[in-house]
Amino acid sequence: MDCWGAWRMDGSSFADIEKLEADLWSAADNLRANSKLTSSDYFMPVLGIIFLRHAENRFDVATRQIEEDKAAGRMPKRKVIDQDYVRRRALPLPDEARFDWIMQMATSGDKPLPALVTDAMRAIEEKFDPLKGVLPKDYGIFEPQVLEDLMRLFNSEQIRQATGDVFGRIYEYFLARFSIQKAHDNGEFFTPSSLVQMLVNVIEPDHGKVFDPACGSGGMFVQSSHFIEHEGGDTAKRAVFYGQEKNPDTIRIAKMNLAVHGLTGEIGEAITYYEDQHNLVGGADFVMANPPFNVDLVDAERIKTDTDRLPFGLPGVNKQKKVANGNYLWISYFWSYLNEKGRAGFVMSSQASSAGHGEKDVRERIVRTGDVDVMMSIRSNFFYTRSVPCELWFFDRGKPKAQRDHVLMVDARSVYRKVNRTINDFAPEQMANLSSIVWLYRGQKKRFVALVQRYLHSINIETQGCEPPLQELESTLDSVNDKTSAFVKELQRCKLVADAEKEPILAAVTELQEADTAYRKDRQSLWKDLVAYRKGKNEKPPATTKPQRSALAAFTPLAERIRGLIKQIDLLCKLAGRISPLVASLLSDASDEVKEALPFDRRVVGRELKQLDEVRKSAIEQLRRGIYFHRQASWLLERFPDGKLVDVAGLVKLVSLAEIEAADWSLTPGRYVGVAPAEVDENFDFDQTMHDIHVELAGLNAEAVELAAKIQANYEEMVV
Repeated sequence: MDCWGAWRMDGSSFADIEKLEADLWSAADNLRANSKLTSSDYFMPVLGIIFLRHAENRFDVATRQIEEDKAAGRMPKRKVIDQDYVRRRALPLPDEARFDWIMQMATSGDKPLPALVTDAMRAIEEKFDPLKGVLPKDYGIFEPQVLEDLMRLFNSEQIRQATGDVFGRIYEYFLARFSIQKAHDNGEFFTPSSLVQMLVNVIEPDHGKVFDPACGSGGMFVQSSHFIEHEGGDTAKRAVFYGQEKNPDTIRIAKMNLAVHGLTGEIGEAITYYEDQHNLVGGADFVMANPPFNVDLVDAERIKTDTDRLPFGLPGVNKQKKVANGNYLWISYFWSYLNEKGRAGFVMSSQASSAGHGEKDVRERIVRTGDVDVMMSIRSNFFYTRSVPCELWFFDRGKPKAQRDHVLMVDARSVYRKVNRTINDFAPEQMANLSSIVWLYRGQKKRFVALVQRYLHSINIETQGCEPPLQELESTLDSVNDKTSAFVKELQRCKLVADAEKEPILAAVTELQEADTAYRKDRQSLWKDLVAYRKGKNEKPPATTKPQRSALAAFTPLAERIRGLIKQIDLLCKLAGRISPLVASLLSDASDEVKEALPFDRRVVGRELKQLDEVRKSAIEQLRRGIYFHRQASWLLERFPDGKLVDVAGLVKLVSLAEIEAADWSLTPGRYVGVAPAEVDENFDFDQTMHDIHVELAGLNAEAVELAAKIQANYEEMVV
């Protein structure tokens, strides 16, 4: 199976979604600011509005499918029943729960909007038993106009046409943002999606019972469903989700999260240390979790006889008869829930992999089972409310005999993408690259080769896609140059302006023209060679490693020339932008006679320069995408040139149990993989580095503004 498609290679297709998410959050947050509500007041109602809009979208899609199935004879022409919608993963919505109906009724004034929305939530709960008592109903806290603005925000045409994946992303985005604001239990209900996806990539939960004993908002189940459906399966037929969570409000969020994705699951309210609601010991096909780290208040007396779930014993008890650290309770639970072929993937504190004393004893017993499969170190700042690093642990009770005396150690701390100053994540390609290491470990070379092949195919697609934005760039640049040239002709003829005053403008124009000529020549030559590259032996990307390396080598000089073209484009636009201020400076103190002789509409030129900057960004972004996928393919083939797992210093090492025993049973990857040798990185990502610096600076500036506002407010209070 290939998890790659679940994370979408075509990252540009999500660019608009990311902007939409940010715009929605900003608008919703502004509404909250105007309503005098705190985050803890309004986050559940906002999630409820997202849920309501998505429920209608799914209902409308299911209605069309039912009509099409009737017309095609795939279902009898009878009265539609609720189950027809449930089978199509849609809620059977009564009229009073339809988003459009609510908005229409609100205009009549017969009933206030908060009451209409509350009634809608009750109607859905009556129709759909798993949501009983789950949906928010406290819409009376909103002023009617504020609530109406919020609902209109989620009723745009773009939102009305959004698919399930898009709505799922929006829902998860809002969960993440609420986590950042610590709107609920310090954000612990939400595990960053890139970590969840990494867990899914490795354990591949495609069937059976999937259990999360610390399920939070249910993200593990949602990503498991994405994986199943990408593989062509029907989640409802392939998997059953079980969850356990101690916080009732978080359970509500989880059930809403499942419903907004068209899923259901059995989620019980329980403290997992003391309760096992689903009786799944030895019965789960997959276990996934992000448990609380380093809990030290677990009552040892209450759990000491739970040998079914703690087969390796307690990790250590203090004088107060409390477990000194709960990490190894969770680790033992995860192992015990698996059936004889089950897999587990979970997030754990980085302290746990080398902890001593009683924890080390438990770890030794677990390692000796041979079921520890993969260990992966993750750098800090992947969590929204915690800056600590972590590790991903993976068990495989059905691990092949030949691998049972080894553990794959992956140190992924140098692999990350900076989201903002305080948050990192994995780019989709980074996740795929790390996953491919596990594929090689499992002898799945074909998947590795197929991933490289897709990167090579993307190079062709993305470079071919550069033509339209470059043509638009050149057209806009020509328009700016035409106006500049017309002015320069008049300037050269004008006797009212001294040659010394003309010189800066004429020199700038000459420099622009020379840069433009050089760019056009290099662009034409590069395009000719790119076309030849795509139409030659690389037209169909090779499916074995040796010709793949040749294809990458052939593109490397073209990648350098693309980088050069990007610099030329930046220079061109910079030079084009220099002329207008010089002209304005010349004319600012000029006589009316000179101004009449040298007409120059700076506003028109300014608009075109603004447009030029926009198309410059678009063209450069597209050019960089071809280089980007070349870099991803190079990252893989430079480390694993033959498509076989090898030790890579600073990244990966296959470690024997004997080596682990010699290292005092440590499971910390960095202890084994070593440090990558210092070398000149020919594929150094300058653009990404500059982006990271820009993100860091933007974050610092935002914090500075916020602090300045607080200082000013405090000062004003003191003065008063």
